[in-house]
Amino acid sequence: MTAYKERLLDPVIKTHFAQLPALSIDGAKAVGKTATASRYANHILHIDRDDGEDIIQGGFEVLKAQQRPLLIDEWQRYPRSWDYVRRLVDEDYSPGQFLLTGSAIPRGAQTHSGAGRIVRFRMRPMSLQERGLQDPTVSLKDLLNNSIDRVSGSTSINLTDYIEEIISSGFPGIRELPGPSRELALDSYIRNLTEREFQEAGTFVRKPTILNNWLKAYGAATSSTASYETILAASTPGEANKPSSKTTLSYRDTLDSLWMTDRVPAWAPSGNHLTALSKSPKHFLADPALSARLLRIDAQQLIRGTRHPLIKAVPDKRVRKEGAIGRFFEALVALSLQTYAMVNNAELSHFRTVNGNREIDFIIEGDNAIVAAEVKSSASADSDDVKHLNWLAEKYSDYNIVRIIITTGQNAYTRPDGVHVIPAALLGA
Repeated sequence: MTAYKERLLDPVIKTHFAQLPALSIDGAKAVGKTATASRYANHILHIDRDDGEDIIQGGFEVLKAQQRPLLIDEWQRYPRSWDYVRRLVDEDYSPGQFLLTGSAIPRGAQTHSGAGRIVRFRMRPMSLQERGLQDPTVSLKDLLNNSIDRVSGSTSINLTDYIEEIISSGFPGIRELPGPSRELALDSYIRNLTEREFQEAGTFVRKPTILNNWLKAYGAATSSTASYETILAASTPGEANKPSSKTTLSYRDTLDSLWMTDRVPAWAPSGNHLTALSKSPKHFLADPALSARLLRIDAQQLIRGTRHPLIKAVPDKRVRKEGAIGRFFEALVALSLQTYAMVNNAELSHFRTVNGNREIDFIIEGDNAIVAAEVKSSASADSDDVKHLNWLAEKYSDYNIVRIIITTGQNAYTRPDGVHVIPAALLGA
C-alpha cells in the first residue's frame, strides 16, 4: 500500500475538528477523502458496503451507540445519516464527534442543511504542493497578507515536468501508476462516471453517445468562458437534431452534484467601478487529466502543440497565443489555487470585461489583500503579460492588490514594477 501523503486539508481538519462536533469532506471519487478523514476517526461506517449499510439502516439509536469519533463514509448512499448526525449534534455539541465523506450530493434528499452543526470542506485532487515536486518558496498566505516585498527561489521543474503532471492527474491512487495503466485507470474512471454514476445520481441518459460527446466538448472548453450553447455546438457538429439545452444542462448539473466540475466564477467586486464585467464562469473539470483523456491528448501532443479540432471549436485567445498547453497548464494552476485559497479562507474567481479587452486569469480575494494572477505556459514574462495586472491595480486603487504572474520558468523574482513572477512549483499555500 502506498504511504499516505499529508494533504493541505489535514491541518485544517485537525484544527477545526478539535473545536467543532461534525465535519463533512466532499469531493469527487478517488481524491483521497476517506484516507484523510480516517486519520481522525476511531471507527468507520462504510455505507457503500453491506455491513455499513445494515448498521446505518438500524436507525438513529443504533448510530448513537457507535464509537466516536465516527467516520460515515459515502454518507449520501443513505441520506438520513446526515440528519441523524445533525440530531446527535443538537443533543451534544462536544467537538470531535463525527466526520462524513461524500462523493455526490443526493438528488431530492430531504436533508437539513446542517448549518451550525456540520461544517463542510471540499477536497480536490492533489495540488502541485501536495505532489511534492518542489518545496515552495512563496506562499499564498504571505501574498494575501501583503507581507512580501520581493520573491525569490529557483526550481529545476520545467514545462515538460508540468505536462507530465497534467497527464498524471492528482488522484492519489492513479498518479503513481505506470503510464499505460494510468491511462486505463483514467478511462475506467470516465466510463464509470458516464455509465454508472449518472444513473445513480438520478440522471437518465437516453443516448450515451450524446453524453460522451458533450463531455468531450466540455473538456475542450477547459479554462475558457465558453457559453453552454458553444459547448453544445462543438459536441454535435453538423447535426440537425441536436439535444435540447435542457438535456445538456442536466449533464452539467449532474457533474456538479458528483463534484466533477470546478468552475471558477467571475469576480464581482463591491462598489463595482465597471458595469460591463462578464458574469460567465471559467470551465474546469475536477482534474485536467480527465479533460486530456477525454480528448485523447498525451504528453507528446501537448509538447508539440498539436491542435485538437474540439479545442479549436471552442475558441479562446490563449489557444491562439499559446496552444492547447496554455489551457491545460492554466487548469493545473487552477486546481492548485483552489486548494491554496480554501485553506487560507480565500475565494478564487476570474476577471473579464464583457468585450474581453481586459482579462485577469485569477483573482484570489482574502481578508487583507487581493492577489491578481496571470498564468503563462512560457518560462518568462514580458511587459505585455503584465499590462492587465497593472491596469487593474490602477483601476481598483482602493483595493490592496498584489500582482503575480505564474509561469513554467525556473526562477522567482520581482519586476521593477512590483509584479512578482513565480514558477508554479514555487508557489504554495
